[in-house]
Amino acid sequence: MIPHVPIGRWVADAIDWLLATVPWLFDAISEVMSTVVNRLTDVLASPAPVVWVVVLAVIALLVRGPWLALYAVAAFLLVVSLELWVETMQTLALVLVAAVIAAAIGIPVGILAARHRAVSIAVRPVLDFMQTTPVFVYLIPAVFFFGVGVVPGVVATILFAIPPGVRLTELGIRHVDREVVEAAQAFGARPGQILREVQLPLALPSIMAGINQVIMLALSMVVTAGLLGAAGLGAVVVRAVTQLDVAAGVEGGLAVVLLAIYLDRLTGALGQRTALSRVLGTRRRSRSAGADDESTPTRPVEEPALSAR
Repeated sequence: MIPHVPIGRWVADAIDWLLATVPWLFDAISEVMSTVVNRLTDVLASPAPVVWVVVLAVIALLVRGPWLALYAVAAFLLVVSLELWVETMQTLALVLVAAVIAAAIGIPVGILAARHRAVSIAVRPVLDFMQTTPVFVYLIPAVFFFGVGVVPGVVATILFAIPPGVRLTELGIRHVDREVVEAAQAFGARPGQILREVQLPLALPSIMAGINQVIMLALSMVVTAGLLGAAGLGAVVVRAVTQLDVAAGVEGGLAVVLLAIYLDRLTGALGQRTALSRVLGTRRRSRSAGADDESTPTRPVEEPALSAR
């Protein structure tokens, strides 16, 4: 008979040991994270909704074009008419904080995995475990370490959203043309210069696709974060489910979908040439052309010599 392996007991003992050994660490993380989310929520929710609708539409116009700008105006005005603007801004603040932290962890790990084979081998099973673990399993350590509220929701969202950032960053750097890297090495470029000036720019579309997936996964955790007591559209959906309020559930879900489409189209265009980058590139080329014209010396006009009579 196969003996029972008490993995669950080992994990519970590890959690108890951490809570007894470094409680100050979790308190500090909770305080910092809640402060950041609350301050960002105040920034997003304090102005009149029309102000942020215009700002989001202008950002969409510069990054993607007029169609996304029109969508931003229509979608966010609909959110305002549903009286879910504050909840939408709370959700956006949670998603932005979680996505920034997940990208800040995932992109450097992806770079290390692309440059060092041992790191890639060590990280791959961890990423497989994180991507195949059910969503609600992330809630167990988050609740034990941080209680209920917005912080465990952010922590669970970060853990859930890290893997695509790591994988797509590693994939993008590994697929950079080897001949381009060898040419940079032949010109005497150092490894750090090759990474900054060759590999990262060429891998940018893949990296931005990873960031896009990080944001989408973070947004998919909104309802789960609402189960932990985090404010926002997740709380609206959870409250509608518990109260069997179909109308509130449909409106909350629609607001999540509208926000998700905007963020997906916006971040999906960041790895491509945007309208803003084209304008800046045109100005840069015109300035460089003007500087070249000024720096080119003009040859004096030689007067024809008078023939001696």
